[in-house]
Amino acid sequence: MSVAATACAPPPPPLSWAYQIRVAASQGHFRDAVSLFLRMRASAAPRSSVPASLPAALKSCAALGLRALGASLHGLAIRSGAFADRFTANALLNFYCKLPDTYLHPSGVISVDGTGSPTALESVRKVFDEMPERDVVSWNTLVLRCAEEGRHQEVLGLVRKMWRDGFRPDSFTLSSVLPIFAECADIKRGMEAHGFAIRNGIDSDVFVGSSLIYMYANCTRTDYSVKVFDNLPVRDPILWNSVLAGCAQNGSVVEALGIFRQMLQSGVRPVPVTFSSLIPVCGNLASLRFGKQLHAYVIQSGFEDNAFISSSLIDMYCKCGEISISRRVFDRMPSPDIVSWTAMIMGYALHGPAREALVLFERMESGNVKPNHITFLAVLTACSHAGMVDKGRKYFNSMSDQYGIVPTLEHCAAFADILGRVGELDEAYNFISKMQIKPTASVWSTLLRACRVHKNTSLAEDVAKKIMELEPRSIGSHVVLSNVYSVSGRWTEAARLRKSMRNKGMKKDPACSWIEVRSKLHVFVAHDRSHPWYDRIIDALNVFSEQMAHQGYVPNTEDVFQDIEEEQKRYVLCGHSEKLAIVFGIISTPPGTTVRVMKNLRVCIDCHTVTKFISKLAEREIVVRDANRFHHFKDGNCSCRDFW
Repeated sequence: MSVAATACAPPPPPLSWAYQIRVAASQGHFRDAVSLFLRMRASAAPRSSVPASLPAALKSCAALGLRALGASLHGLAIRSGAFADRFTANALLNFYCKLPDTYLHPSGVISVDGTGSPTALESVRKVFDEMPERDVVSWNTLVLRCAEEGRHQEVLGLVRKMWRDGFRPDSFTLSSVLPIFAECADIKRGMEAHGFAIRNGIDSDVFVGSSLIYMYANCTRTDYSVKVFDNLPVRDPILWNSVLAGCAQNGSVVEALGIFRQMLQSGVRPVPVTFSSLIPVCGNLASLRFGKQLHAYVIQSGFEDNAFISSSLIDMYCKCGEISISRRVFDRMPSPDIVSWTAMIMGYALHGPAREALVLFERMESGNVKPNHITFLAVLTACSHAGMVDKGRKYFNSMSDQYGIVPTLEHCAAFADILGRVGELDEAYNFISKMQIKPTASVWSTLLRACRVHKNTSLAEDVAKKIMELEPRSIGSHVVLSNVYSVSGRWTEAARLRKSMRNKGMKKDPACSWIEVRSKLHVFVAHDRSHPWYDRIIDALNVFSEQMAHQGYVPNTEDVFQDIEEEQKRYVLCGHSEKLAIVFGIISTPPGTTVRVMKNLRVCIDCHTVTKFISKLAEREIVVRDANRFHHFKDGNCSCRDFW
């Protein structure tokens, strides 16, 4: 029914005014409901029609954003005595919750301009306090408003008072309270709420179930999230995506992918948020196979044009070492947003083609897409990995000069890294010392790593001291300084520092590399004999070593930070985890297959050299992602141009 139609129709019988207004509002015809209410007020309708129609009229005002009219209806409710009706009072509570810019003064005067007025919650609270009769809906409305404003302690106090006043919390109450426990990661109280839900038979409610899944996931207990999900009698798409996202955000990839398969088998159609949860997981684990499968589902589901999913795919392929596929996804986007541009620029920054990253950045600028702080971090990373000091300085300065973006600690660390990588250690030190933001240990650590690369022991000692003052138990700074001493031949200082670490209970993370072959993840640590193919890997590595020696390879023992004989150092190098993973990849896959290896630490100089040789000898492309960047080895060359 339209407004025009109701205007031309003859006036309804007096007794049907309230009925028609309620029907129009219940069917979502809010304009018709308001129009009918105004016509009723202009007619000679009996006064009894007002209380019966006010709840529907207030609901319509809230839905249409009619602040002034809703505020006047509040006055009408008070004058007519309709406020004593709890349905009308609840409708007023809902109105103030949905239109927080409409305020009720303590004096009872209603304002819609918000100037000098109390908060929306105070308006809701005033209505609630003045209600002569309340029900669970009244309490839930106030609880929800408090939760939305982040007043967590007040929410919990209200729920306790609600219980004391004889009102039993229901599914709506719990689904308002559980997100608070999720945000605070308060699993103890969350489990108490779960127990209450079970005892009162509301644990199977879809909203309570969804809130429990979210709460347990935020408390890193995805096993409980899955149990809650498994016990729900009815599972709608929201529940499927809730448990899937919970597993994904906690790194439970196997469970997340298993739930995705169950979801498809159950006939539940994936929605954009499904892929937005799963695709980043494949990127973080560099699981290209699963990533490609998800991409196929995206195409089948018709979500190729979804900008958020496309951005996730770009990021995933970049993290899996497929920068060319990332670019194809990017080029197919009709209107890339800032997230897509940034993901592609960062992809190039991490893979080596820094100039391509900067060209893309300039294209983005010319296309009137304004860069944000993450975009600049990507640009500075590109400059760092290519040793572009002048470009880096230019972009760093343009952040504030041209775009009004205040550099964060991450930007300052990136610029310090640019200076440190090219050996401008003194300038990097002065830059960090004069930062407007107090430098953290992580910022100083970028310079400490540069000191190790450029063998500046005295500056390394000074920088390490600053780091240890900020973070006394910083394992990284202890390890790097120890390595600096070792490289300089100061074995006594290195040994003393490592002993100090042992006495403090500090342990260095062991170097670890992994590779996925035929859907199975194979993990290697240095000289790990536990792998069933270990003997075959060593035999193949020895063959490669002989061939490399004929082509002029000489082991670089610079990164062996132990005071041992040269021959022993060569033995240590042979067992490095990335070498084992790379050789395993070559002997376990068909000729021509690209080998993709991930490492948790920086690739050492000797392993980098060996991988270049092996890529040529085996006629393979080898992609290695270390803690800093990607290295693409092919025909004896690396994409980093030996600068990393």
